[in-house]
Amino acid sequence: MVKKISKQLKKANDLIDRDHLYSIDEGLTIIRKISYEKFDPSVEVSFNLNLDVKKASQQLRGSIVLPHGVGKIAKVLVVGDKNDQDEGKKAGADYVNDELVLEKIQRENWFDFNYIVTTPKYMAKFAKYGKLLGPKGLMPNPKLGTVTKDVKVAVENIKKGQIEYRTNDQGLINLSIGKLSFSDQKLKENYQAIFNLIKAKRPSEVKGEYIINISLSTTMGPGIRIAKD
Repeated sequence: MVKKISKQLKKANDLIDRDHLYSIDEGLTIIRKISYEKFDPSVEVSFNLNLDVKKASQQLRGSIVLPHGVGKIAKVLVVGDKNDQDEGKKAGADYVNDELVLEKIQRENWFDFNYIVTTPKYMAKFAKYGKLLGPKGLMPNPKLGTVTKDVKVAVENIKKGQIEYRTNDQGLINLSIGKLSFSDQKLKENYQAIFNLIKAKRPSEVKGEYIINISLSTTMGPGIRIAKD
């Protein structure tokens, strides 16, 4: 099996010109030609940014609602008072509860959800659960829109396909822009939304080149260099 994948990967690599910067249209055409996954893979984009991530001001993190989502429906837990719970239900939350659900999460190791949405007045109740939720990326965060006074909008955005972006230790931002089964138009529009966001988030103190390079790939496929304009 390993040999078979290696041959397929080599064949895919042979179709890529490593010295060429492809347009997003060309890139999408090529990844369709070279994809060898036996499932519907994600189409992923990686931005290599000229950032000093040791400085807090150059650590980019937030969320974005892509025009066409990423092909995966997230499960949402709303933690709040009765009004917040009612708003969450109307917006399509999978689970709603008060702070007692946090004890259930800890006691039963229950994590049948992808996001927790809560309100500013409820955040104090999460303090002792930081070590439990933080490492799993489940701690509500105002930057991600999961700590908000408008629970309904937060849940709706997540259900529409809101995703989180953040720089890693190397100054990279890696994101999915959808599934390979998406049309080129949908993938392009998702890509453009992310590209515009990354450009707009350039820290003011960054001098010279900001976006070093952009790479497009499928889940298991090789990366293709994409032009920055």
